Amino acid sequence: MKHPFQKLVTLFAIVTLLCGTGVALAADEYPSKPVKVVVAFAPGGTTDLLTRMVSARLTEKTKQLFTVESKPGAGGNIGTAFVVKSAPDGYTLIVNSVGPIAVNPTLYKSLPFNPLTDLDPIVQIAEVPNVLVVPASANTAALKDLLAKAKTKQGGLSYSSTGVGTSSHLSGFMFAKRANITAAHNPAEAVVGLLAGKVDFMFATIPSVMTQINAGKLVPIAVTSAKRSKALPNVPTMIESGYPGFEAGSWFGFFGPKGTPKNVVDKLNKAVNEIIDEPAIDKKMVAEGANPVGGSPEQFKSFIASEFKKWQTVVKESGATAQ
Repeated sequence: MKHPFQKLVTLFAIVTLLCGTGVALAADEYPSKPVKVVVAFAPGGTTDLLTRMVSARLTEKTKQLFTVESKPGAGGNIGTAFVVKSAPDGYTLIVNSVGPIAVNPTLYKSLPFNPLTDLDPIVQIAEVPNVLVVPASANTAALKDLLAKAKTKQGGLSYSSTGVGTSSHLSGFMFAKRANITAAHNPAEAVVGLLAGKVDFMFATIPSVMTQINAGKLVPIAVTSAKRSKALPNVPTMIESGYPGFEAGSWFGFFGPKGTPKNVVDKLNKAVNEIIDEPAIDKKMVAEGANPVGGSPEQFKSFIASEFKKWQTVVKESGATAQ
């Protein structure tokens, strides 16, 4: 006959086992309620577009609503901070990009969180290369023509961007340094100034200038991906053009707050990989200038670490800062 204390220990063990099983079953049933997917930028941009595209399919696959919620501001830091502080239960996620994750830790003097350690990478959705574009009126058909112009134009070249510290700005800085040319940064002009001929070139995400390229107003002369973009297959890469290792652009992926259960991460990873492999989704992404990526959480985490190191060096060399 068991001692009462032994009975209590046995009962406690049984309850613990059942509770553990209940937690496992609950996690296995994920998602069992709507999931919030945060976008740290304003609606209408590339991050928002890709997030809605994939979230709509997640809703269909899981039979639970994946709602997209925009929380823009401070270069993506506001939305990122919101998710960092959220419960790590898989019901608040974020689709984030190169800026908030790999650039901002160096660009901003102080952040109340560390996106490299306070978020769990789940899966990379896509990469969106920058494309080096020039005004059609400039009669600059290739990179060699732009370099020749840099040698003859008094005062050197000028380039626009989408803002200080963005991949657009830093790509221009990298190019000027690698090509050993003088190029003044004028972020105020952006695409409008480029079209007006107020600046000589710009590194822009492919989706943001695809309309102007198709209309013949801008000429693409190089892309910043390792391989040619599916959206612009006839445009050479910067690497092909004589700049080894020149990879600079945007990328996008799902993250959860630190501590998100592994089986939830694995379920989301599997589902998103399946979605971006669908011919219809692949076609839509390519049409927007994005290259689907996918892969494991570990691959995404390793990629992020390498991106942080790369941009940390570039940001410091450029002298770019943000408050």
